[in-house]
Amino acid sequence: MKVIAVSKTGGLENLCIEERPDPSPGPGEILVRWRATSLNFHDYLVAVGAIPVEEGRIPMSDGAGEVLEVGQGVNTWKKGDHVMSMFFPNWQEGRPSLAKTRAIMGESVDGCMAEKACLPAQSVTAIPQGYSFAEAATLPCAGLTAWRALIEEGALRPGQKVLVEGTGGVSIFGLQLARAAGARVFATTSSPQKAERLKAMGVEAVVNYREDERWGKTLFKLSGGGMDHVLDVGGGSTMQQSIEAAAIGGHIAAIGILGNGRKGEITFPKLFFKHLRMTGLAVGSRYMQQAMVDALENSNLRPVIDRSFGFEELAQAFQYQASAAHFGKIVVEF
Repeated sequence: MKVIAVSKTGGLENLCIEERPDPSPGPGEILVRWRATSLNFHDYLVAVGAIPVEEGRIPMSDGAGEVLEVGQGVNTWKKGDHVMSMFFPNWQEGRPSLAKTRAIMGESVDGCMAEKACLPAQSVTAIPQGYSFAEAATLPCAGLTAWRALIEEGALRPGQKVLVEGTGGVSIFGLQLARAAGARVFATTSSPQKAERLKAMGVEAVVNYREDERWGKTLFKLSGGGMDHVLDVGGGSTMQQSIEAAAIGGHIAAIGILGNGRKGEITFPKLFFKHLRMTGLAVGSRYMQQAMVDALENSNLRPVIDRSFGFEELAQAFQYQASAAHFGKIVVEF
């Protein structure tokens, strides 16, 4: 079978296409033929060497495919079932812990950039009925992150105001989930063309963060008192303005470090006197993923896929991701 592996030194030029033996499922395992994966910022950091991994690690946390074979004792899946991966394959339910989150697909364990893989039967979920493999592959990281931020942690209610930052996968999923729940959505972008697309999807107001350095205060005023929910994707590069945009008693989900946001400064009195709740979160559990799948099957929501690449075009896909030209998700189909 073909795989793409990461060199220890990292760098897109060192993503290696290799031939490896076909795996065979052991007791409690399933053999999956991956058909699609999607790109996340975490995957990019692994690919370029910013997150060190073992020599020969297979990258990509997202995957969707079909079951080819089940191992002894597996009765939850059968040949032909359509399944998708989990970012944390050992986090089944309950609160996160080190033991549950130590294994990360495409980082500490092999990911989905392989034609076939053997996995524990409990480390996948079904994909939503009617979804293509490409659509399903966008869900395990970006889709579940937005779901957890707004639904699991945020308890989003109709009529509440939601701010999504930018037009990456998590933000677009957040926009779609919020609109489906009857919320009012506001957004930021640096592109007039993307602003028009956001408005066409139901966003009330869009602020260009490059033209307005104090976009948080602007959005606070535009929304008539601030956001009940903020999906903060930039960490240190956006958090100060996210706090400004938030309503009194609002919730900020800290979910990313885009724009060199690993470190930053915040004004703590704003946290206190706005009575804000801030949640740092990374993706979610199998229980949450199954709840998301159930909800999607009872909605008309479909992922927004910007562009699809082939198996041997992974490096080009990452280059396109780095250009920040995309709107929604980038996928690789094979």
